[in-house]
Amino acid sequence: MMLKQLYLDMLRIRMIEQSIAERYNEQEMRCPVHLSIGQEAPAVGVCAALTKTDRAFSGHRSHAHYLAKGGNLASMLAEIYGKETGCSKGRGGSMHLCDLDAGFVGATPIVGSTVPIAVGAALSIKLKKEEAISVIFLGDGAMETGVVQESLNFASIRKIPVLFVCENNLYSVYSPLSVRQPINRSLCDIAAAHGIKTFLTKENDVEDIYTKSKKARQLILNKQQPVFIEIPTYRWLEHCGPNFDNDIGYRTQEEYIEKREADLLEKYIETLEIKELNKITSKIEDEIKIAFKFAKSSSFPNSKSAGDFVYA
Repeated sequence: MMLKQLYLDMLRIRMIEQSIAERYNEQEMRCPVHLSIGQEAPAVGVCAALTKTDRAFSGHRSHAHYLAKGGNLASMLAEIYGKETGCSKGRGGSMHLCDLDAGFVGATPIVGSTVPIAVGAALSIKLKKEEAISVIFLGDGAMETGVVQESLNFASIRKIPVLFVCENNLYSVYSPLSVRQPINRSLCDIAAAHGIKTFLTKENDVEDIYTKSKKARQLILNKQQPVFIEIPTYRWLEHCGPNFDNDIGYRTQEEYIEKREADLLEKYIETLEIKELNKITSKIEDEIKIAFKFAKSSSFPNSKSAGDFVYA
């Protein structure tokens, strides 16, 4: 039953992301969107192993993390539409999501920028002796930023309860890993060089991700030490936007087809009876319609409140 729920959570996120992609060209969404279609497994597998009191942080591709951690869908869509009812009051858009009730502290678009913030939150957890951890989702591109190396080193030295979750989708925008990292060095090797325990999961395997995330969380709590998980995954759409971009040359159509044919969510969907699948998808579609209606019908922020929530 647990495995089924993991796949259903992935399906929900995929359908939400597909709905955003379908509606994006209406020109009503007030920001760029970085969609997670194809790489829902890391978000779902990791967040299923967390508690509500665990703090989660993310970067520019954060929809799946926000939703998997329990973030409010209507508030997320309202934020993308720039509405006052959005989770950041319509001021941040897709890349600045926040739901403190769900334990999703926030996301920012600058690559690697939320990593030290997540480490700082974990230090706070340690000082307060709370039974919780801090989790930071980052991409393979963030592994090339100085602040991530500093954060890994600081977390290791201070034995901070933080889980680094690296979603390795092979590309930093359009640059493959092969032109950014030595061919004989894995991302886990980088974290291990800082004295951090590492796990490498199977590619996009939500069950393996969940199992290793649960083990990592317990290790963090028991040993009061950071853990790094590398999750091989793959995005189907362009880096930023609702379209496919296999025609521009940075990856091949053959690679995309190979990755898509290996998609475990689609394989799982094929095992469901049509009647059951229709019931599941109909329920998700209804939720999505209600959330979009809420977002579109909400008001834009009043211009008089432009200075609210701004910190100098």
